[in-house]
Amino acid sequence: MKIRKAVFPVAGLGTRVLPATKAMPKEMLTIVDKPLIQYVYDEAREAGIEHFVFVTGRNKAVIEDHFDRMFELDSTLAARGKKAEQEVLAQNQPEAGAVSFTRQQAPLGLGHAVWCARDIVGNEPFAVVLPDELVLNTPGCLKQMIEAASQLGEKSNVLAVEAVPDHLTHQYGICGVGKRTGKIFEVDGMVEKPPKGTAPSNLSITGRYILQPEIFKILETQERGAGGEIQLTDAMIGLAKSQKFYGVEFEGERHDCGSKAGFLRANIAYGLKRPELRDGLLAEMKKYLGS
Repeated sequence: MKIRKAVFPVAGLGTRVLPATKAMPKEMLTIVDKPLIQYVYDEAREAGIEHFVFVTGRNKAVIEDHFDRMFELDSTLAARGKKAEQEVLAQNQPEAGAVSFTRQQAPLGLGHAVWCARDIVGNEPFAVVLPDELVLNTPGCLKQMIEAASQLGEKSNVLAVEAVPDHLTHQYGICGVGKRTGKIFEVDGMVEKPPKGTAPSNLSITGRYILQPEIFKILETQERGAGGEIQLTDAMIGLAKSQKFYGVEFEGERHDCGSKAGFLRANIAYGLKRPELRDGLLAEMKKYLGS
């Protein structure tokens, strides 16, 4: 079945980048000249996603505004002859009815946020995209995953994974590696933040998932796990008892924009990819490095 819907959990408080996120959602922090949420929306749209589901919380209304039309801005740009700016806004505008918003009223974890989208997703496979993780690559990470899923057949769950240093595996969700075909392998077990020296591999589960709708039934009764939250990983471990999971080692450079250092690195990386900014940015970097 075609993967038509993507869920974006955007209800988090962004505590790792305070005070920037005290009054502004972390998903609206900008990388160069676009907010984080726009990058992951563009990635999903490139992958063929048709319906975009945002799970929001308090103080997140600006995300909904971002994907809405601003008639005053449109008319002002038109009056001033700013056609290029108008075209940029038009490109970022979702089609009518292609975006849905639902609320996660309490901060009960990623698993609970995904469960909040159950009625909108319905009985079909769907993607989950974490907005504070960007992958710099063409084609995007989600498109690579959907292409992999199309090769695997029905009832296949797919995880985006990347290698991390062995001495840091205790900081990540790690998957075991079964039968492999190129960049795709059967997931042989999952463990969240294994104690040092016990990880089944060095492949960490990143912020991109393709899941079957049966995950909702598990999440409905999922007990709280690490941090007192309903963990998506715990529900995936339960689903793996009846359905296969596959890992895809994606091509691209992952940036954790939920941390201050990762956010700064992402701005540099994405800035250097822009032809009109690259030379000037390099010159400024050399200036600071020289001092």
